[in-house]
Amino acid sequence: MFETIVDPTVGPAETVERGRPSLAQRPESLAGLRLGLLANTKRNAEQFLADVGRELADHYGIVPVVAVKKPNIVETAPAELMSELTEHCDIVVAGVGDCGSCSASAVADGILLEQAGIPAAVIISDAFTVSANAMADLRNAPGYAYVTTPHPVANLTADGVRARAAQAVPGIVALLTEPVMAAASA
Repeated sequence: MFETIVDPTVGPAETVERGRPSLAQRPESLAGLRLGLLANTKRNAEQFLADVGRELADHYGIVPVVAVKKPNIVETAPAELMSELTEHCDIVVAGVGDCGSCSASAVADGILLEQAGIPAAVIISDAFTVSANAMADLRNAPGYAYVTTPHPVANLTADGVRARAAQAVPGIVALLTEPVMAAASA
């Protein structure tokens, strides 16, 4: 018998907030800001985000401070991970949504970070924009912007991951510094 039924697009019913989320205030520059990286359990997600972090540090002057990994791809990050990110980071990059469930939960994570006042850039592979957009709609944030990267990410070599991460950085910078409510493509 089930104790709780969880819809991966919204989480447990008692935790869903239905108000229209507002985006966090965007900084004019990324220089000196503390970066958080929120990876899911998909293959290459941590490496992709680490490469993004290096690019942002090398070219935009951010300071990488927190890199965490969610325990699963279906639900939003647990409260303790979100607290760590919101307490220690000025901006967060989350992903990589490389399937339907992880794309939806990555968008939910981004919206939750935004509601907590942290500008977030979510990365998903382009094959799962329908799931990402559905989550944004369910979280009352239709048009929530994210960065897409070509699908798949999971089977890339280390060099392929590094190249894709570098390609995604301009879109990530735009999302973190220029609030928009339409999907950005890398």
